[in-house]
Amino acid sequence: MKKIAVCGKGGSGKSVVTTLLALALRDRGMQALVVDSDDSNPGLSRMLGFDEVPSPLIEFMGGKGKVEKDIEARIKSGVPEPLVNLLLNDIAVKAIPARYIRRSDGISFVTVGKIFTALEGCACPLGIVSRSFLNGLKLAPGEVVLVDMEAGVEHFGRGVETGVDCVLVVVEPSLDSIEVALKIRQMSEQIHIGNVWAVLNKVPSPEMASELTDKLNSRSLSAVGAIKYTPDIFEHCLRGQALSGLPLKEPGRIADFLFP
Repeated sequence: MKKIAVCGKGGSGKSVVTTLLALALRDRGMQALVVDSDDSNPGLSRMLGFDEVPSPLIEFMGGKGKVEKDIEARIKSGVPEPLVNLLLNDIAVKAIPARYIRRSDGISFVTVGKIFTALEGCACPLGIVSRSFLNGLKLAPGEVVLVDMEAGVEHFGRGVETGVDCVLVVVEPSLDSIEVALKIRQMSEQIHIGNVWAVLNKVPSPEMASELTDKLNSRSLSAVGAIKYTPDIFEHCLRGQALSGLPLKEPGRIADFLFP
């Protein structure tokens, strides 16, 4: 597994889990590329410790106007929308131009793009950019990709996950979060992704972790770790501070599970 999609209900903590896993993988000597595929939330770069956000990948592919025209042309030529690919050639992490990537101490960061203005139109082109980039990205030994997905399941409808090897579902202590996680597992199976696990987040007690694990196990979704409710994480996020240096062991255990 080298390309990992981090999914879940809105507010479950996908960006936090993505960041903590990137830090844990870096500490293991791996090179982590974090892909911000969420078209709204802006905080992932701050959590990772980057002061500047790179230009979005949608600009790397020509800008939204060109992307929309390219998509339309491919569909008119007979290519089904779920199979539209905007990258003509494969690309390596080291070949991504500096304008579109930030690099620091074993962690790199790219962003697909955001919705910035009212009446801008749907986010479908961003989803196709995400899918094209992930399918065309070729990794070197020791490289791993963590994709912070938008909330919910719409990205499955766009086929973004066809470019990943594994899905991690972030589950917070709520029935809604469990139900979204189970829907994500179902959709992952529909596109033949067999490696789907849950990561529990914001868990207030071992008893709650056990109850969540049992509920997920009863529906054939295994939890590979539980990150406890940690006020320091909330304080860092409120202040826009990087999450590096927090004394958390569980992300390292999850990384060990993914890359034994």
